[in-house]
Amino acid sequence: MRYLITGGAGFIGSALIRSLVKNPKNVVLNIDSLTYAGNTDSLKKVCSLQNYSMSVLDICNQKKIFEIFFKFKPEIVIHLAAESHVDRSIESSKSFIETNIIGTYNLLEASRKFWNSLSNKKKSSFRFHHVSTDEVYGDLKSTDKPFTENTCYDPSSPYSASKASSDHLVRAWFRTYELPIVITNCSNNYGPYQFPEKLIPHMIISALSSKELPVYGDGNQIRDWLHVNDHVEAIKIVAKEGKLGETYNIGGNNEVRNIDVVKKICECLSSYARNKSINNQNFSDLIKFVEDRPGHDQRYAIDSSKIANDLGWNPIFSFEEGIDKTVIWYLKNEWWWKRILSGQYKLERFGKDAS
Repeated sequence: MRYLITGGAGFIGSALIRSLVKNPKNVVLNIDSLTYAGNTDSLKKVCSLQNYSMSVLDICNQKKIFEIFFKFKPEIVIHLAAESHVDRSIESSKSFIETNIIGTYNLLEASRKFWNSLSNKKKSSFRFHHVSTDEVYGDLKSTDKPFTENTCYDPSSPYSASKASSDHLVRAWFRTYELPIVITNCSNNYGPYQFPEKLIPHMIISALSSKELPVYGDGNQIRDWLHVNDHVEAIKIVAKEGKLGETYNIGGNNEVRNIDVVKKICECLSSYARNKSINNQNFSDLIKFVEDRPGHDQRYAIDSSKIANDLGWNPIFSFEEGIDKTVIWYLKNEWWWKRILSGQYKLERFGKDAS
Protein backbone atom coordinates (compact mmCIF):
# COMPACT_ATOMS: atom_id res chain seq x y z
CA MET A 1 0.00 0.00 0.00
CA ARG A 2 1.29 3.45 -0.95
CA TYR A 3 0.69 6.01 1.81
CA LEU A 4 1.10 9.76 1.47
CA ILE A 5 1.25 11.27 4.98
CA THR A 6 1.11 15.03 5.52
CA GLY A 7 2.65 16.37 8.71
CA GLY A 8 4.62 13.17 9.18
CA ALA A 9 7.40 14.80 11.19
CA GLY A 10 4.93 15.93 13.83
CA PHE A 11 3.90 14.10 16.98
CA ILE A 12 1.06 11.95 15.65
CA GLY A 13 2.40 11.77 12.11
CA SER A 14 5.80 10.41 13.14
CA ALA A 15 4.14 7.80 15.36
CA LEU A 16 1.97 6.74 12.42
CA ILE A 17 4.94 6.49 10.08
CA ARG A 18 7.02 4.49 12.57
CA SER A 19 4.13 2.03 12.71
CA LEU A 20 3.38 1.85 8.97
CA VAL A 21 6.95 1.24 7.80
CA LYS A 22 7.25 -1.86 9.99
CA ASN A 23 5.38 -3.58 7.17
CA PRO A 24 7.79 -3.72 4.20
CA LYS A 25 4.79 -3.90 1.84
CA ASN A 26 3.88 -0.34 2.82
CA VAL A 27 5.58 2.50 0.95
CA VAL A 28 5.37 5.82 2.81
CA LEU A 29 6.01 9.35 1.55
CA ASN A 30 6.08 12.00 4.25
CA ILE A 31 5.25 15.60 3.32
CA ASP A 32 6.18 18.09 6.02
CA SER A 33 7.18 21.75 5.92
CA LEU A 34 9.17 21.31 9.16
CA THR A 35 7.77 24.25 11.07
CA TYR A 36 8.49 24.56 14.80
CA ALA A 37 6.69 21.30 15.72
CA GLY A 38 8.12 19.14 12.91
CA ASN A 39 11.17 17.19 13.98
CA THR A 40 13.11 14.70 11.86
CA ASP A 41 14.75 13.40 15.05
CA SER A 42 11.42 11.65 15.68
CA LEU A 43 12.01 9.62 12.50
CA LYS A 44 15.66 8.67 12.99
CA LYS A 45 14.77 5.00 13.33
CA VAL A 46 13.09 4.88 9.92
CA CYS A 47 14.88 7.45 7.77
CA SER A 48 17.23 4.88 6.22
CA LEU A 49 14.50 2.38 5.30
CA GLN A 50 13.86 1.79 1.60
CA ASN A 51 10.08 2.02 2.02
CA TYR A 52 10.24 5.52 3.54
CA SER A 53 10.96 8.90 1.94
CA MET A 54 10.32 12.52 2.82
CA SER A 55 9.64 15.72 0.90
CA VAL A 56 10.08 19.02 2.73
CA LEU A 57 7.10 20.86 1.35
CA ASP A 58 4.41 23.30 2.50
CA ILE A 59 0.89 22.04 1.69
CA CYS A 60 0.02 25.63 0.78
CA ASN A 61 2.25 25.25 -2.30
CA GLN A 62 -0.45 24.01 -4.66
CA LYS A 63 1.79 23.46 -7.68
CA LYS A 64 4.27 21.28 -5.80
CA ILE A 65 1.47 19.35 -4.07
CA PHE A 66 -0.09 18.49 -7.44
CA GLU A 67 3.31 17.34 -8.75
CA ILE A 68 3.86 15.10 -5.72
CA PHE A 69 0.52 13.35 -6.16
CA PHE A 70 1.08 12.47 -9.81
CA LYS A 71 4.68 11.43 -9.20
CA PHE A 72 4.18 9.30 -6.06
CA LYS A 73 0.71 7.97 -6.99
CA PRO A 74 -0.67 7.36 -3.47
CA GLU A 75 -3.38 4.84 -2.68
CA ILE A 76 -4.13 6.30 0.75
CA VAL A 77 -3.67 9.93 1.80
CA ILE A 78 -3.66 10.59 5.53
CA HIS A 79 -3.82 14.32 6.17
CA LEU A 80 -2.33 15.25 9.54
CA ALA A 81 -0.52 18.48 8.68
CA ALA A 82 -1.97 21.30 10.77
CA GLU A 83 -1.19 24.20 13.01
CA SER A 84 -2.53 22.82 16.26
CA HIS A 85 -1.56 24.84 19.33
CA VAL A 86 -4.47 26.80 20.80
CA ASP A 87 -2.33 29.43 22.54
CA ARG A 88 -0.45 30.15 19.32
CA SER A 89 -3.74 30.49 17.42
CA ILE A 90 -4.90 33.10 19.93
CA GLU A 91 -1.68 35.08 19.59
CA SER A 92 -1.55 34.87 15.78
CA SER A 93 -4.24 33.12 13.75
CA LYS A 94 -3.04 33.73 10.17
CA SER A 95 -0.92 30.61 9.81
CA PHE A 96 -3.82 28.52 11.13
CA ILE A 97 -6.09 29.85 8.38
CA GLU A 98 -3.45 29.29 5.73
CA THR A 99 -2.36 25.77 6.70
CA ASN A 100 -5.55 24.27 8.08
CA ILE A 101 -7.95 25.70 5.49
CA ILE A 102 -6.01 26.62 2.33
CA GLY A 103 -3.61 23.70 2.77
CA THR A 104 -6.50 21.26 3.13
CA TYR A 105 -8.15 22.72 0.04
CA ASN A 106 -4.96 22.17 -1.96
CA LEU A 107 -4.77 18.54 -0.85
CA LEU A 108 -8.42 17.93 -1.68
CA GLU A 109 -8.01 19.39 -5.16
CA ALA A 110 -4.82 17.42 -5.78
CA SER A 111 -6.56 14.27 -4.58
CA ARG A 112 -9.61 14.94 -6.77
CA LYS A 113 -7.62 15.52 -9.93
CA PHE A 114 -5.34 12.56 -9.27
CA TRP A 115 -8.29 10.30 -8.41
CA ASN A 116 -10.13 11.31 -11.59
CA SER A 117 -7.08 10.24 -13.61
CA LEU A 118 -7.18 6.68 -12.26
CA SER A 119 -8.77 3.59 -13.73
CA ASN A 120 -12.01 2.46 -12.12
CA LYS A 121 -10.20 -0.36 -10.31
CA LYS A 122 -7.61 1.97 -8.80
CA LYS A 123 -10.27 4.56 -8.02
CA SER A 124 -12.06 2.06 -5.80
CA SER A 125 -9.02 1.59 -3.54
CA PHE A 126 -8.13 5.29 -3.12
CA ARG A 127 -8.87 6.98 0.21
CA PHE A 128 -8.44 10.51 1.60
CA HIS A 129 -8.36 10.34 5.41
CA HIS A 130 -8.67 13.70 7.16
CA VAL A 131 -7.50 13.69 10.78
CA SER A 132 -9.28 16.30 12.90
CA THR A 133 -9.96 17.10 16.55
CA ASP A 134 -12.75 16.95 19.12
CA GLU A 135 -12.27 20.69 19.68
CA VAL A 136 -14.49 21.42 16.67
CA TYR A 137 -17.46 20.45 18.86
CA GLY A 138 -16.78 23.17 21.44
CA ASP A 139 -16.97 22.11 25.06
CA LEU A 140 -19.27 20.28 27.46
CA LYS A 141 -20.78 20.88 30.86
CA SER A 142 -20.07 18.33 33.57
CA THR A 143 -23.50 16.73 33.09
CA ASP A 144 -23.46 16.67 29.28
CA LYS A 145 -23.10 13.43 27.37
CA PRO A 146 -19.82 12.96 25.42
CA PHE A 147 -19.44 14.19 21.86
CA THR A 148 -20.81 11.91 19.16
CA GLU A 149 -20.34 12.13 15.42
CA ASN A 150 -23.69 13.96 15.27
CA THR A 151 -22.77 16.68 17.77
CA CYS A 152 -23.15 20.16 16.26
CA TYR A 153 -19.94 22.09 15.64
CA ASP A 154 -19.28 24.98 18.02
CA PRO A 155 -15.53 25.82 17.89
CA SER A 156 -14.13 28.20 20.50
CA SER A 157 -10.63 29.17 19.32
CA PRO A 158 -9.08 30.20 15.99
CA TYR A 159 -7.44 26.77 15.94
CA SER A 160 -10.65 24.78 16.38
CA ALA A 161 -12.52 27.09 13.99
CA SER A 162 -9.91 26.47 11.30
CA LYS A 163 -10.14 22.70 11.84
CA ALA A 164 -13.94 22.86 11.69
CA SER A 165 -13.61 24.69 8.38
CA SER A 166 -11.32 21.99 7.00
CA ASP A 167 -13.77 19.26 8.11
CA HIS A 168 -16.55 21.00 6.19
CA LEU A 169 -14.37 21.24 3.08
CA VAL A 170 -13.60 17.53 3.19
CA ARG A 171 -17.30 16.64 3.49
CA ALA A 172 -18.16 19.01 0.64
CA TRP A 173 -15.63 17.31 -1.66
CA PHE A 174 -17.31 13.99 -0.88
CA ARG A 175 -20.81 15.35 -1.45
CA THR A 176 -20.04 17.39 -4.56
CA TYR A 177 -17.24 15.47 -6.26
CA GLU A 178 -17.70 12.02 -4.67
CA LEU A 179 -14.06 12.03 -3.56
CA PRO A 180 -13.66 8.95 -1.33
CA ILE A 181 -13.01 10.44 2.10
CA VAL A 182 -13.16 9.49 5.77
CA ILE A 183 -12.78 11.82 8.76
CA THR A 184 -11.66 11.14 12.31
CA ASN A 185 -12.00 13.49 15.27
CA CYS A 186 -9.71 12.57 18.13
CA SER A 187 -9.39 13.63 21.76
CA ASN A 188 -6.20 14.97 23.39
CA ASN A 189 -3.17 12.87 22.45
CA TYR A 190 -0.12 12.22 24.60
CA GLY A 191 2.93 9.96 24.50
CA PRO A 192 6.56 9.88 23.25
CA TYR A 193 7.98 12.56 20.93
CA GLN A 194 5.33 15.20 21.74
CA PHE A 195 6.51 18.78 21.25
CA PRO A 196 7.70 20.22 24.59
CA GLU A 197 5.22 23.11 24.76
CA LYS A 198 2.22 20.75 25.01
CA LEU A 199 0.79 20.20 28.50
CA ILE A 200 2.19 16.80 29.46
CA PRO A 201 5.77 17.12 28.12
CA HIS A 202 5.91 20.73 29.32
CA MET A 203 5.07 19.67 32.85
CA ILE A 204 7.51 16.75 32.82
CA ILE A 205 10.40 18.84 31.52
CA SER A 206 9.64 21.82 33.77
CA ALA A 207 9.50 19.59 36.85
CA LEU A 208 12.83 18.01 35.95
CA SER A 209 14.31 21.53 35.89
CA SER A 210 12.59 22.49 39.18
CA LYS A 211 10.61 25.17 37.34
CA GLU A 212 7.06 26.25 38.13
CA LEU A 213 4.27 24.09 36.72
CA PRO A 214 1.71 26.64 35.42
CA VAL A 215 -1.91 25.45 35.49
CA TYR A 216 -4.60 27.56 33.83
CA GLY A 217 -7.38 28.85 36.08
CA ASP A 218 -8.40 26.35 38.74
CA GLY A 219 -7.17 23.35 36.75
CA ASN A 220 -10.62 21.76 36.69
CA GLN A 221 -10.80 21.67 32.88
CA ILE A 222 -11.41 18.07 31.77
CA ARG A 223 -9.87 16.34 28.77
CA ASP A 224 -10.27 12.83 27.38
CA TRP A 225 -6.68 11.57 27.05
CA LEU A 226 -5.75 9.26 24.17
CA HIS A 227 -2.35 7.59 23.93
CA VAL A 228 -0.80 8.29 20.53
CA ASN A 229 -0.19 4.59 19.85
CA ASP A 230 -3.90 3.87 20.33
CA HIS A 231 -4.70 6.75 17.98
CA VAL A 232 -2.33 5.40 15.33
CA GLU A 233 -4.01 2.01 15.36
CA ALA A 234 -7.41 3.67 14.97
CA ILE A 235 -6.17 5.80 12.04
CA LYS A 236 -4.85 2.73 10.22
CA ILE A 237 -8.14 0.89 10.64
CA VAL A 238 -10.32 3.81 9.53
CA ALA A 239 -8.09 4.59 6.54
CA LYS A 240 -8.51 1.08 5.15
CA GLU A 241 -11.88 -0.08 6.49
CA GLY A 242 -13.89 3.05 7.28
CA LYS A 243 -17.11 3.63 5.33
CA LEU A 244 -16.70 6.34 2.73
CA GLY A 245 -18.08 9.73 3.72
CA GLU A 246 -18.28 8.76 7.39
CA THR A 247 -16.83 10.39 10.49
CA TYR A 248 -15.42 8.39 13.40
CA ASN A 249 -14.70 9.81 16.85
CA ILE A 250 -11.57 8.45 18.52
CA GLY A 251 -11.25 8.83 22.30
CA GLY A 252 -9.20 7.27 25.05
CA ASN A 253 -12.07 6.82 27.53
CA ASN A 254 -9.89 8.67 30.03
CA GLU A 255 -11.54 11.86 31.29
CA VAL A 256 -9.08 13.58 33.64
CA ARG A 257 -8.93 17.10 35.09
CA ASN A 258 -5.87 19.11 34.07
CA ILE A 259 -4.80 19.52 37.68
CA ASP A 260 -4.97 15.76 38.18
CA VAL A 261 -2.86 15.22 35.07
CA VAL A 262 -0.18 17.47 36.54
CA LYS A 263 -0.38 15.80 39.95
CA LYS A 264 -0.08 12.37 38.33
CA ILE A 265 3.04 13.50 36.49
CA CYS A 266 4.51 14.73 39.77
CA GLU A 267 3.69 11.40 41.39
CA CYS A 268 5.36 9.44 38.58
CA LEU A 269 8.45 11.62 38.67
CA SER A 270 8.76 11.20 42.42
CA SER A 271 8.72 7.42 42.07
CA TYR A 272 11.58 7.51 39.55
CA ALA A 273 13.59 10.35 41.10
CA ARG A 274 15.90 8.13 43.11
CA ASN A 275 16.92 6.07 40.07
CA LYS A 276 17.52 9.12 37.87
CA SER A 277 19.42 11.30 40.35
CA ILE A 278 16.65 13.86 40.16
CA ASN A 279 16.34 16.33 43.02
CA ASN A 280 14.42 14.47 45.67
CA GLN A 281 11.71 17.06 46.14
CA ASN A 282 7.95 17.24 46.30
CA PHE A 283 7.27 18.07 42.66
CA SER A 284 3.67 19.06 43.39
CA ASP A 285 5.04 22.07 45.31
CA LEU A 286 6.00 23.50 41.91
CA ILE A 287 2.37 23.77 40.79
CA LYS A 288 1.24 27.37 40.27
CA PHE A 289 -2.23 28.44 39.17
CA VAL A 290 -2.11 31.18 36.52
CA GLU A 291 -4.63 33.36 34.69
CA ASP A 292 -6.93 31.26 32.55
CA ARG A 293 -6.68 31.09 28.76
CA PRO A 294 -9.24 33.26 26.87
CA GLY A 295 -12.26 31.20 25.82
CA HIS A 296 -10.87 28.12 27.54
CA ASP A 297 -13.05 25.05 26.88
CA GLN A 298 -14.04 23.37 30.14
CA ARG A 299 -14.57 19.77 29.13
CA TYR A 300 -14.02 17.46 26.19
CA ALA A 301 -15.30 13.89 26.14
CA ILE A 302 -15.53 11.52 23.19
CA ASP A 303 -18.07 8.77 22.60
CA SER A 304 -16.08 6.17 20.64
CA SER A 305 -18.88 3.61 20.38
CA LYS A 306 -19.24 4.01 16.60
CA ILE A 307 -15.66 3.04 15.77
CA ALA A 308 -15.82 0.27 18.38
CA ASN A 309 -19.06 -1.19 17.02
CA ASP A 310 -18.40 -0.69 13.31
CA LEU A 311 -14.66 -1.32 13.05
CA GLY A 312 -13.76 -3.16 16.26
CA TRP A 313 -11.31 -0.57 17.62
CA ASN A 314 -10.93 0.14 21.33
CA PRO A 315 -8.10 1.91 23.17
CA ILE A 316 -5.62 -0.32 24.99
CA PHE A 317 -3.88 2.19 27.27
CA SER A 318 -5.42 3.30 30.55
CA PHE A 319 -4.33 6.81 31.49
CA GLU A 320 -2.37 5.49 34.49
CA GLU A 321 -0.35 3.09 32.34
CA GLY A 322 0.07 5.54 29.49
CA ILE A 323 1.27 8.48 31.58
CA ASP A 324 3.68 6.25 33.47
CA LYS A 325 5.26 5.03 30.21
CA THR A 326 5.32 8.59 28.86
CA VAL A 327 7.17 9.95 31.88
CA ILE A 328 9.70 7.13 31.61
CA TRP A 329 10.22 7.89 27.91
CA TYR A 330 11.00 11.55 28.59
CA LEU A 331 13.40 10.53 31.34
CA LYS A 332 15.21 8.12 29.04
CA ASN A 333 15.23 10.38 25.97
CA GLU A 334 16.54 13.69 27.22
CA TRP A 335 18.62 13.93 24.04
CA TRP A 336 15.44 14.42 21.99
CA TRP A 337 13.81 17.25 23.92
CA LYS A 338 17.04 18.93 25.01
CA ARG A 339 18.03 19.36 21.35
CA ILE A 340 14.75 21.20 20.80
CA LEU A 341 14.91 23.40 23.89
CA SER A 342 18.57 24.31 23.37
CA GLY A 343 17.97 25.25 19.74
CA GLN A 344 20.57 22.68 18.60
CA TYR A 345 18.12 20.80 16.37
CA LYS A 346 16.90 24.01 14.73
CA LEU A 347 20.47 25.20 14.16
CA GLU A 348 21.50 21.91 12.55
CA ARG A 349 18.36 21.76 10.41
CA PHE A 350 18.11 25.37 9.26
CA GLY A 351 21.54 26.87 9.88
CA LYS A 352 22.61 30.06 11.61
CA ASP A 353 20.02 32.19 9.81
CA ALA A 354 17.05 30.21 11.18
CA SER A 355 14.44 32.57 12.60
